[in-house]
Amino acid sequence: MKPSGGNPNVLPAYVQISELLIRDISAGRLMDGERLPPERKMAKSLKTSVGTLRKALDILVEKNLLERIQGSGNYIRHGGDSNSIYAMFRLELLSGGGLPTAQILSVDAMEKPHTLPPFGTSTHATRIRRLRFLNETIIGVEEIWLDGDAGQVPDGAISDSLYHFYQEQLGFWITRAEDRVGIGAVPDWAPANFTKPSGTLTGYIERLSWAEANEAVEFSRTWFDTDQALYVQRLK
Repeated sequence: MKPSGGNPNVLPAYVQISELLIRDISAGRLMDGERLPPERKMAKSLKTSVGTLRKALDILVEKNLLERIQGSGNYIRHGGDSNSIYAMFRLELLSGGGLPTAQILSVDAMEKPHTLPPFGTSTHATRIRRLRFLNETIIGVEEIWLDGDAGQVPDGAISDSLYHFYQEQLGFWITRAEDRVGIGAVPDWAPANFTKPSGTLTGYIERLSWAEANEAVEFSRTWFDTDQALYVQRLK
């Protein structure tokens, strides 16, 4: 697990672990009634301490996704609260699940280009470009435009979860989003280590996101490698 390094916007290791487990439960990689490995063995496989792992498991217990049976072990329980920080992140590894992380490529404040759909209340926005991972697998590149009236995004201050950053630093929470999924050409700004060359047609998502106001506060577009990840929407 990636340590926080003292950055208050980076998710603590125990939260990262809980998020990974919740996504694995939602994806069906952890089955109802499945017994988890012994805590020491599990902590070693996740490269963390037993104490950190137990804090992560406590979150699952609170969400009724885990049952601790004295003298027997920890058992997965489906049907609990699967909402999480990454609940709106719809990309998963081909095998399911995976912990989302990101590498920031650039953060720039600028006037909104006329090519963007209408959103927000300002003529300016912050543009964030990122390389996306699930676990350690590169799965996509994304470009996020945050409306200028929503707040400023300093370079170097963003965590893996932008929605967490919005809540903690800008004081709002994304409550709903609309996705449009299709295919698109990988942009020319994609880094060389992305798995698809620029211009290649691949999976593509456009998203408008809302907080409490009527106007969408954010527009984003993601190009994802369909050889590595799938867009998954589960209906309940």
